[in-house]
Amino acid sequence: MLRTPVDGTRLRILTLLRQAEPAGLTAQTVAARLALPGPAVRTHLRLLTALGLLRTDRGRYRCDEVRIAEVAHLFEKGWWCDQGR
Repeated sequence: MLRTPVDGTRLRILTLLRQAEPAGLTAQTVAARLALPGPAVRTHLRLLTALGLLRTDRGRYRCDEVRIAEVAHLFEKGWWCDQGR
């Protein structure tokens, strides 16, 4: 997970979804709101879902706030800095 570079687009998607209605947004809606091509958005959504940061239900994406908090906590602890030492 941490080998995946931070990407401004993924951060924008997470921000949009965190502000979205509880039911989440479709990939098409995310693409339209961010003015990005659908295939690119779907690729980012698949990656974020695979990392566990998003949940999907009936084609609608929403943030997994618990998982996001867990990952943020790892970064706050500096865990990512200790890898490979």
